[in-house]
Amino acid sequence: MKEESLAESWKEWFRLNGTRLLLFARGKTKSEADAQDVLQDAILRLWKSYSSPIDGHFDPPPLALAYTALRNAAIDHARKTNRRTQREQKSDFVVRERDQVQNWFETSTLEQSEQAQIIKEALQQIPEKFQEVLTLKIWGELTFSEIAENLNIPANTAASRYRYALESLRKILKPNSI
Repeated sequence: MKEESLAESWKEWFRLNGTRLLLFARGKTKSEADAQDVLQDAILRLWKSYSSPIDGHFDPPPLALAYTALRNAAIDHARKTNRRTQREQKSDFVVRERDQVQNWFETSTLEQSEQAQIIKEALQQIPEKFQEVLTLKIWGELTFSEIAENLNIPANTAASRYRYALESLRKILKPNSI
């Protein structure tokens, strides 16, 4: 391969393979826009792995690896879409039930009960770092990896804080036995 700039090499590789990769992405997604987004995500993942030429030469990623990256990007996209749809459906239910979105712990009908007040007070007694992880996990419906990324902490730390938060709440709430 003659010496080319890395960018030109990638452009040529994408010119040769882009159409077939987009066709594959269309089969894995529900719309053209989603297929293009998934393809872009997959290409960016490959770019990060193959962005520096070895010994001054560009070695393109194997096409099989590109298809694997594309498949994984499509799966990730579908998961994100499903989680977003579930959150939107839950919030639509809340809106229909109350005619407006209300803060869960300030003016909801649940808070009017004695149990809600006890839970609210218990949450305020645990350390803020535990509250944060608990809120993101339960009400934000995030995975520990997503929480870790959001808070700039390791995923295992997020999982530990969640576990400690639950243990703390159990200790606080046990005497009240709600």
